Amino acid sequence: MNMQVTLSTVLMSILGICTAFAQGNISENIRIDSDVLGYGLQYRVYTPEGMTSADELPTIYVTDGQWYINQGEMVSLMDKLIAEGKMTPIIAIFIDNRNPDNLKENRRNQQFFCNSKYVNFYTNELIAAIENNYPVSHDRKDRVIQGVSFGGYNAACFGLMAHDKFAGISMHSPANSRFLKQLQDQYRGIDKLDLKMFLSFGNETDNLREGRRFKETLSQLNYDVNYHEVRFGHNWKNWKPLLDDALLTFFATD
Repeated sequence: MNMQVTLSTVLMSILGICTAFAQGNISENIRIDSDVLGYGLQYRVYTPEGMTSADELPTIYVTDGQWYINQGEMVSLMDKLIAEGKMTPIIAIFIDNRNPDNLKENRRNQQFFCNSKYVNFYTNELIAAIENNYPVSHDRKDRVIQGVSFGGYNAACFGLMAHDKFAGISMHSPANSRFLKQLQDQYRGIDKLDLKMFLSFGNETDNLREGRRFKETLSQLNYDVNYHEVRFGHNWKNWKPLLDDALLTFFATD
């Protein structure tokens, strides 16, 4: 039997141990029955490795959370960025917009269009549930809302309607051209808000022209916007590679 152990074998073993230790935890679905909305929802919570009860960790609230977990593989990405020291440890709340009693019923089209009840569900119920059960910061500057497509539009709505709770607005391919035009008018119609933004679009099939106009409007209003364009359409080939850019916009360690 060959008992020789090479240096590379030892290094690979150590690397494997470190990787295992760096993994955070993603909860099972947690149900919340909303008095504001009049129905139940479910969400999952990512907590980083090494979290303690004395922490005051920043948070990101992710609509269409089941997609970001599955198609976006966002959990493993957060583990990687935290383990590499590129991103500060955070807690992520992945909200499932489907009816927990009938997953074929997705409520996103009734929730995401600047729906005041949906906004109030977050500001009056969901944030409190997270703050009561996890060691999170209560500072709005440590709180981000993120979404894709109509969820991206929803994030822009939160910037307008819940800026006292969310200082970070993360938008992947928000809405469509009509809603983007509305957002430009809405943001122009108010005094500049204390917001930091991530905004991305794909190619011409991803509302790129109107997206550029929206970005230009925000820039003219002196918003802090990290803007990205990629060559893919309205799909996860577009969004998944940009997740690290979005996370590091708000949670980079440097």
